[in-house]
Amino acid sequence: MTTAKDLFIIAMDPQPNHSVGQGDLSLALAGAELIDLLGAQVVTLDGDSIVPGGQSAPDDSLLGEASAALARQVPYERVEDWLWRRGRDLASAYQTALEADGELTRGRSGRSFFGSERVELADSPARRQAQNRREADEPVLAALAAVVGLQSAPSEEEPDLDDEAVTTVLAIVNDAVMELEAVRQRRSIEKAAFANVWRAP
Repeated sequence: MTTAKDLFIIAMDPQPNHSVGQGDLSLALAGAELIDLLGAQVVTLDGDSIVPGGQSAPDDSLLGEASAALARQVPYERVEDWLWRRGRDLASAYQTALEADGELTRGRSGRSFFGSERVELADSPARRQAQNRREADEPVLAALAAVVGLQSAPSEEEPDLDDEAVTTVLAIVNDAVMELEAVRQRRSIEKAAFANVWRAP
């Protein structure tokens, strides 16, 4: 399993008072993919630019797609641009992939980010692995979960991650999710203002 799949699984796990927006999760999934590609030495970072390396992608279909989507000519793509491009509808792609693998099943009690049809997590080794990583407070998964509101952000006293590139990606994912929220709020205000114009006498 990959960090992105583990993140998707914990986002789907029923939790009171926690829900994740599809857009937020898609951005975080794109960041998780990039972190896994960094770990596999498929890419490196030059500042905030993604530089393809010599290693092949891990044996995972979605990570393979992510690797194939990398910009391989100068100027290389910036992390922020990658998140918005790769992240488009990525949560939906992960739902489809996990359903195909039998990790998600159709049911009445689960949650879906898309429409009224419900899916729920199967009791599988993948689910247990994701839960174990979460319970162990694995730093990267915990940071991504905090970005999308699945848990509280780590306290400032906790040590930073050792890997500067991973820290850079996490910071940019956080900024992208905050930017998406700002866009939502602006649209909500504009919609309310428009409605008030039509209600005015």
